[in-house]
Amino acid sequence: MLCTQPHTGMKTFQHFLSGQFLQAYLPPQCHRTYSCIHCRAHLANHDELISKSFQGSQGRAYLFNSVVNIGCGPAEARVLLTGLHAVADIYCESCNTTLGWKYEQAFEATQKYKEGKYIIELAHMIKENGWEDKENVVAAKK
Repeated sequence: MLCTQPHTGMKTFQHFLSGQFLQAYLPPQCHRTYSCIHCRAHLANHDELISKSFQGSQGRAYLFNSVVNIGCGPAEARVLLTGLHAVADIYCESCNTTLGWKYEQAFEATQKYKEGKYIIELAHMIKENGWEDKENVVAAKK
């Protein structure tokens, strides 16, 4: 079943079994996608990427406008590098690995743009579909 995500208009393929949600798949026209490194469930379309300049608890992290196949834990107040935020841990619905967090509320005016956005740590995701290996491209040109 092809579904449109609320607020973003992003289309996903969702599989249902006896009324129970199983997994969303980004459509083939989403040429560059990010998937869970542990189970390969789709997580995000590259077009939803806002920034690569974030820091997670395990290293670099990306900020996304929207994601799929993600569950949210309860929101809690945390002091992060950019100040106090209300965040909820997010996890892969397929393998239950904690991937990052969702910004529920930012308390500083300069950080409000993060509200409703998602952080996924690079340690937990892999690029798939249509990414070119820059080393192979450079080697082929020589």
